[in-house]
Amino acid sequence: MLQIGILSDTHGFVHPRVLDFLSGVDEIWHAGDMGNAGIARQLRELKPLRAVYGNIDGQDVRIEFPESQVFMAEQVKVLLTHIGGYPGRYDPRARLLIEREKPKLFVCGHSHILKVIYDKKHDLLHINPGAAGKYGIHKSITAVRLIIDQGNMRDLEVVDIPRK
Repeated sequence: MLQIGILSDTHGFVHPRVLDFLSGVDEIWHAGDMGNAGIARQLRELKPLRAVYGNIDGQDVRIEFPESQVFMAEQVKVLLTHIGGYPGRYDPRARLLIEREKPKLFVCGHSHILKVIYDKKHDLLHINPGAAGKYGIHKSITAVRLIIDQGNMRDLEVVDIPRK
């Protein structure tokens, strides 16, 4: 069993309440737009980190992290990328990866809008954790926790912090 903390779009800052929310997880997954490599160091101080780079990330992040990752977590195939879109409106690159890799969990960021959607067509759970940083158009700072246990995903929780 793994408890995963999922965040995206920190843009160089992670809200302290998001860090508290992630403190009990087994792994942290960052879906891009970290803002700088210091965010990766900060998150790694908490827990093991899997991450991808986003469109605003510079070479310091792009050298360390790929554009997308496909991996197994507790018998669940995961696709992690930054620009993904949504079921029925996937980004063309993301759609090709989904069709080729056939993940059960698709995690992306970019929109700064929290969405969790089951995609019947591709038989996967789509998670966009919104934005965990303070920069951008979002009205709330959000992140997600999820338990993955022997092929099952359950107990999804959200932290939602209003922006002032």
